[in-house]
Amino acid sequence: MTQKDKGAWVWVPLLYFTQGLPYVLVVTVSVILYKKLGVSNGDIALYTSLLYLPWVLKPLWSPFIDLKSTKRKWFLSMQLIISLALFGVALSIPTNLFFVATLACFWMAAFASATNDIAADGYYMLRLTQKSQSFFVGVRSTFYRLAMVTGEGLIVVLAGYLEHKYGDTTKAWSITMAVTAFLMLLLTVSNFFSTEEEIPETAQTEKPDSFLAVLSSFFNKPGIGIALAFILTYRLGESQLVKMAAPFLLDAPADGGLGYSTEKLGTIFGTVGVIFLSLGGILGGILISRDGLRKWMLPMVLSLNLPNILYAILAFTKTTNIILVTVTVVFEKFGYGFGFTAFLMYLIYIAEGKSKTSHYALATGFMALGMMIPGMFSGYIQEWLGYPGFFIWVVIAALPALFLLKHIVYPADFGKKSSTDDL
Repeated sequence: MTQKDKGAWVWVPLLYFTQGLPYVLVVTVSVILYKKLGVSNGDIALYTSLLYLPWVLKPLWSPFIDLKSTKRKWFLSMQLIISLALFGVALSIPTNLFFVATLACFWMAAFASATNDIAADGYYMLRLTQKSQSFFVGVRSTFYRLAMVTGEGLIVVLAGYLEHKYGDTTKAWSITMAVTAFLMLLLTVSNFFSTEEEIPETAQTEKPDSFLAVLSSFFNKPGIGIALAFILTYRLGESQLVKMAAPFLLDAPADGGLGYSTEKLGTIFGTVGVIFLSLGGILGGILISRDGLRKWMLPMVLSLNLPNILYAILAFTKTTNIILVTVTVVFEKFGYGFGFTAFLMYLIYIAEGKSKTSHYALATGFMALGMMIPGMFSGYIQEWLGYPGFFIWVVIAALPALFLLKHIVYPADFGKKSSTDDL
């Protein structure tokens, strides 16, 4: 490992766990929170999907991350703001205006989280060599997903435990979010001690000439049209599944759900979910680093989408068997970790060249747009089709990405050269 890659085994896991935690809290745990507090599926999907907007718009301020201060100072500042915003959520839950107040705090956390993503991803690309970027993409993906499972698992388990202890859902979730805010603060301190400022010479080469120059250089990349279409559709099914999976497990059987408790839901996601998500992400990074992306892109796209069929089976059969539900989660989480690794590496490749931090922000902004718009309508689609029809629709939503797959281009040796001439 070179001097540039120094300490990566410490700071990469910490930094990307910290990046994933606020994302899952804003995008996924908020869904469970609002479901338990009595908000309808349609409103949950609409308003929590709108929380994606900062990730869609983050390219608008990404050049400032390049021009002002250092990536490290940016992500440490944003992580502190996220901690404060989560404390705000905790304090707002018991109020009469809890829905509006908590949404406002989640919005603050979302903007800070999106900015943190820009800085952290830029730091990753500046502090690692090209080969190490390919190798560690599995590690960063795994710890990012571990943070998501921590949110969907351990944090939800805590909320479920407190619901039973106090018999008060409002109090339980208020305490849970306060504990989560404190965890975020501890992670911020950990990142402060585990990272060091990026190399000045490297950082200097990243400075863009102007915002318009950044946009122009990104949209003038050869083949960018097909690339963006692929980015927008890669997670078309997942973007809808992630909004309705938890309500499906929590809803009563009379409403088409499985009637699981908050604690049981969190336990499933926080045990086998963690293990198989980790295995999928690490394996994906190793295989891409060894063989290149071209060989593994199709298997990874399929692994992301095929497990959705199992949710459709659960919805049609209405089985509440814990083993079958757990098997569904196992396949979903492993496929998620394995399949998302390819997506991350594809985004890194698109961003290569001058202003890679801003270009990566643009690419991930389109990724967020591909998550936000389908997610906004997923709740209304579910209410219209019912859970069985909805999950069939989610399976069909994988087809556009599979069609576009044969049209995207790859470098001759993905992950082992830095040129973008082939895109």
